[in-house]
Amino acid sequence: MHTTEKEQLSTGQSIIVLVNYMLAAGVFTLPRTTVEQAQTPDVWLSVILGGLLSMVTGLIIAWLGRRFPGQTFFQYIRKIVGWPIGMLLGFILIGYLVCIASFEMRMVQEVTSFFLLEGTPLWAIAGLFMWVSLYLCSGGISAVSRMCRVIVPITWTVFIVVCLLSLQIFDMDNLRPVLGEGMGPVWRSFKPTALTFTSGEALLFMMAFMEKPKQSVRVVVSSTLITMMFYIMAVVLCIGAFSTEGVVTRTWPFIDLIRSFEVKYLIFERFESLWLAIWIMQIFCTFSIAFYGAALGLSQLTRLDRQRCLFILLPMIYIVTEIPRNLNGLFDFGTGIGNFSILLFGMIPLPLLLLARLRRAGS
Repeated sequence: MHTTEKEQLSTGQSIIVLVNYMLAAGVFTLPRTTVEQAQTPDVWLSVILGGLLSMVTGLIIAWLGRRFPGQTFFQYIRKIVGWPIGMLLGFILIGYLVCIASFEMRMVQEVTSFFLLEGTPLWAIAGLFMWVSLYLCSGGISAVSRMCRVIVPITWTVFIVVCLLSLQIFDMDNLRPVLGEGMGPVWRSFKPTALTFTSGEALLFMMAFMEKPKQSVRVVVSSTLITMMFYIMAVVLCIGAFSTEGVVTRTWPFIDLIRSFEVKYLIFERFESLWLAIWIMQIFCTFSIAFYGAALGLSQLTRLDRQRCLFILLPMIYIVTEIPRNLNGLFDFGTGIGNFSILLFGMIPLPLLLLARLRRAGS
């Protein structure tokens, strides 16, 4: 094994980490991005299809990783395709993880400055967020896992409570008719779910730390189904409350959903500030997992100390975070990441698995 016993993750811990990686800022915008493409209320079917495709991709990556127990993608890729191509693919994955971390960071900046801390400089929000994450990642994957386990009960409970409270403005008629225009709109709105369901790439470095790599299939299936339920609830409730015409006119549909109802006689009559403050912790988990994976990969490819790699990547992530000039640029950036993930993780893992079998690489 290439990992220490202290750093190993149980099957349950692996599921929680993977769910936290998938469940992040997509909740804010997924209802709008899918409805814009479909123009029908059937986009919840697109979310299911996107989740199932992500599950298939994750299973292929899991089968690939099981051939190299205790090793990350950055270690075993060179055994499959050789040193030059292996190094190239390794740095491409690092760049992708940096982009994921940067996208999540910029989403936190935009939402926090608009809804919570108006007038606060964006660099101050990013600085606090990133330095705390660096401190967390310096403790290794076990520290990141513990953080995820602390946050999960809080974020999930508040999310479910908010969803239940929003039922008072929910109208089932806004979801009808089902498949009134056939499957065409469903397929059109399928692509926007790509960024939302990016998950399999986390297994490329997580499987090296799993106590039972053979349970990776269970980890992929369980985490994808859990995440799918959260996103389906967000999409269905937003469409039920605002209709398809109302969803496409809102920049942050799910946040507007929370702002659309009040609950009297409770401590909080309006929940958006509480929910946003808590959901930022969920995004923090996604950011930290991607940040840790990029630093781990850079360390294993260059043989530099992982702590040094964390400090090297920190300014790089901030620079990429500030590249989008406005909100539309940020959404375009997210679309580009999603398209690239389809190309990278939809087409490369299967050939790598077949090549590893042909070359008898791994166990």
